[in-house]
Amino acid sequence: MRAEPLKLTPVSNSSMSLTSGKAAPEDEKPFGEFLSEALNEVNELQHASKVASLNLVAGKVQDISEVMVATEKASVALQLTMQVRNKIVDAYQEIMRMQV
Repeated sequence: MRAEPLKLTPVSNSSMSLTSGKAAPEDEKPFGEFLSEALNEVNELQHASKVASLNLVAGKVQDISEVMVATEKASVALQLTMQVRNKIVDAYQEIMRMQV
């Protein structure tokens, strides 16, 4: 069985120019696009987990560890997504409580 790495976008300053402090134009993406891509990856992991479970039930998969790995990947991705959502909601509520 081959373990595949998670497809997470690392945050780094390698795209920042040392002299200007501005990001390279080819790396600029709107936040909504990053969010959309991340949600699509979580959705794909959920779908892969469902397919693996159905294949196990149908007898197409002999190694249950593949199904468990796919299920755990989907579970961890969903939990991370929910925690990020909770932090965003908390930050929004904190901003709304600020007095101007």
